[in-house]
Amino acid sequence: MFESITQEDRLDNMLYNMLYFSMLKTYLYLPEELDKEINHLAKNQKRSKAEVIREALDSGIKNLRSQGSATSLLKLAEIGKKYNLRGPKNSSQRIDELLWSKDWSKDE
Repeated sequence: MFESITQEDRLDNMLYNMLYFSMLKTYLYLPEELDKEINHLAKNQKRSKAEVIREALDSGIKNLRSQGSATSLLKLAEIGKKYNLRGPKNSSQRIDELLWSKDWSKDE
C-alpha cells in the first residue's frame, strides 16, 4: 500500500526543501532578447532557467563589487594627475618610514 522511501529519496527531498525554502521568490521584467538568451543557455546546458539567472546574477554582482575597488583607485589616480601631485620616487622602499615616522596629526 505505501511505497518504500529510500535513503536517497529522503536526501533528495531534504535537499529540495533546503534549497526551496532558503531562497526568496522575486519577479522581474526582462527584455525579450535577454529572455531568449537565457532560454537558449538553459537548454544548451540542460539546466533550469532559474539556475542560469541565479548564476548570472551572482557572477555579475561579484564583478560589480570588484570594479568598485578598481574604480576608486582610478579616481584617486585622476585626482593626483589633475593636481600634478608627486610622491617620492623611492616610496615603495621607504613605505614604513613614510607612513609611520611622521606625526600626521600636525600640519606642516
